[in-house]
Amino acid sequence: MFSEKPKKGKLISDVINQQNTIAKGTTITGDIISDGDFRVEGTILGNVKTPGKVVLGKTGIINGTLHAANADIEGKFAGKLILTDTLSLKASAHVEGEVEVGKFAVEPGATFNASCMMKGAHKGTDINGSLKPSQTNGTVTKKGEFA
Repeated sequence: MFSEKPKKGKLISDVINQQNTIAKGTTITGDIISDGDFRVEGTILGNVKTPGKVVLGKTGIINGTLHAANADIEGKFAGKLILTDTLSLKASAHVEGEVEVGKFAVEPGATFNASCMMKGAHKGTDINGSLKPSQTNGTVTKKGEFA
């Protein structure tokens, strides 16, 4: 009595939950803005912006600015990396440039030649102008060691 035929078409939540893939051998030059997650095995020469997660595979290369919530990097990244949550560098990762993250995980063997700013839940300085405990700056001097 109250049954309806299923609607043809995708729900907005289905589209958002899908992952965009840039395949090996593909080069994209320009800016990419998406609500979905990304897996990059090819090359992006430009900027990527998503509220989701970006996985840069072993054959993946991004040269530009990446704005996302999370990123897992196995390939090569050069440019500015701005993440609201976690950056995870796998052993094969190679990162150069500027990095701003909330959390940072590095596997032994990863190459990290970048300035890094880690931002916690509280931003800014205290009354005396000092950095709050949750906001730190770090530089990797050797694989897996901070100065």
